[in-house]
Amino acid sequence: MATNISLFQGSEIRKIFHSEEWWFSIADVVSALTDSADPTQYIKKMRKRDPELDVNWGTVCTPLLLPAPDGKMRETNCANMEGCFRIIQSIPSPKAEPFKLWLAKTGYERIQEIADPERSLNRARENWQKYGRSEQWIQQRMMGQETRNKLTDYWSTHEVKKGQEFAILTNLIHQEWAEVSVKEHKAIKGLNAQNLRDHPPSPSGIFVYFARLRWAGMNEAELIFTALAEMSTRQIAEGMEATGLEKNKIPAKKGGQIAKDARRALEAKTGKQVVSPDNFLPQNSVNRRIG
Repeated sequence: MATNISLFQGSEIRKIFHSEEWWFSIADVVSALTDSADPTQYIKKMRKRDPELDVNWGTVCTPLLLPAPDGKMRETNCANMEGCFRIIQSIPSPKAEPFKLWLAKTGYERIQEIADPERSLNRARENWQKYGRSEQWIQQRMMGQETRNKLTDYWSTHEVKKGQEFAILTNLIHQEWAEVSVKEHKAIKGLNAQNLRDHPPSPSGIFVYFARLRWAGMNEAELIFTALAEMSTRQIAEGMEATGLEKNKIPAKKGGQIAKDARRALEAKTGKQVVSPDNFLPQNSVNRRIG
């Protein structure tokens, strides 16, 4: 599931693409419409004022994982576009109509991206640029994602189940090339449940401080060796015609080993460890405006 943060009149709205549609943080929507300092209390009062909404609350909202202000992923009550329109009915706000137009525009943009995937790639590039990523890092990140997609496409068509089995093979590849598990690598970066490859900043206002841990994620070298391991795994699996979880563990180990050998060779020449707490931004980054 892809997560993102959008701005509505200066207010951050966390959203996540789930089940082929955007879902929005209800607390963020309420905060944006009411300027309430405590949206949780406002929601409680809103439900008391609107018994029909209260009765159907379980169908309006769905708990989904979104980044919290502390950077951790937490279950957050979210609503899709239809649910947001229903909530707006219960909020007397001059921002209601502009917000409806903003929601419609968000949905339309997603439809455009599905019809023309290049739009999605361009949007991702623009967002990474806003967050200060270098062009070199962006290029490597996008190439790595394409490599990852080809590998998971192979797994999907060769009886490897999404979810736990994907995670088992991913960790096996990672353990082999990096000699640390995905979980251990996240700990090195100061991450918990966030995406190891590309962890966005936690939502804490328009001005975001690029602190080391909040911006932790794979540096260029780590992305390159991950891509090498996953590309090698796919090509070996194709040659073996590996099918199912157990058979795909063999190319996963072999692919990871190829990247491990290359990593060790580089470390021997440079004297620097590839797997490190370093992130993809310089440590002396300063405050920048987002949006």
